[in-house]
Amino acid sequence: MESLERFAQNQRIIEHFALHWLVGVPTDLARLHHVASLCNVSTGTYRHPGLRGAFSDPAIHQALQYCHEELFDKVLEKTLQEQEEDLRQMFCNIAAPAFEIASRWLELECFRMWVPIGTPAYLRELFCSNLRVILNSIVAERSMVSTAA
Repeated sequence: MESLERFAQNQRIIEHFALHWLVGVPTDLARLHHVASLCNVSTGTYRHPGLRGAFSDPAIHQALQYCHEELFDKVLEKTLQEQEEDLRQMFCNIAAPAFEIASRWLELECFRMWVPIGTPAYLRELFCSNLRVILNSIVAERSMVSTAA
């Protein structure tokens, strides 16, 4: 019975979180980035100040961890082209040229932080490899435009 209660509570937290904080995030990659940013990488604990008053810290952690894993899986289920479209749309909301963002992200590999803790190495590598391919493509487009001019 305890696990059923925990499931119901997680469901309420995820619905509340999605309704109030994820609804305005336009792409799956942007949602993944947002949820990943709620995890303290030193402790592995997820926190969200807007959920804190209504739910316990352990319940918030468990629900956001589940949400992070589900969003990660959803991104990996997309084709490379769909992932690229998501990333390009995400870049539209950042006040810098796409090739500059892509160059920085390739250098820093900040997208590695989007992978949920405990993800198998082969899925982590697949995700990172996909993003490297997409980011290199965006950078290469800039190079082609520069040489054509």
